Amino acid sequence: MAPSTVQFFAYSKQGEVLRDLFWYTQSARVGDRIEISGQGGWDPETGIMKTDPIEEIDQAFANVELALKHAGGAGWSQVYKMRLYVIESHWTDEAFFGRIIENMKKWMPDHQPLLTGVCVSKLGAGPSAGMRVEIEAVAHVDERK
Repeated sequence: MAPSTVQFFAYSKQGEVLRDLFWYTQSARVGDRIEISGQGGWDPETGIMKTDPIEEIDQAFANVELALKHAGGAGWSQVYKMRLYVIESHWTDEAFFGRIIENMKKWMPDHQPLLTGVCVSKLGAGPSAGMRVEIEAVAHVDERK
């Protein structure tokens, strides 16, 4: 597929900072499909990472919504696949995973997406170093509507 058929998006403030600093965008749209880069728990305005693990999870889910909508999607309601990266120290934390499940039910009350969970030793670099969770998502935008 020619690059001209792909649209790239970086939401304002932190999305643009990450694009310029690390040379990547927050989302790409090809026809009726949107894929997003991994979203962490940073404030999208300031780039400051949430220090509380529960707040970090909540913000990461909100950032997924932001990235999807910025690319012209409706948000989590169109997500059919997600990848969840969690650092080792939180991999067996029941409260941490409980909050992830709460967010999945909140953002996708009408469906359950495909999910792949990956345990990693570290996440993030530069201003995002120290992340505990990162979420990638793939959404289908029905262009017939």
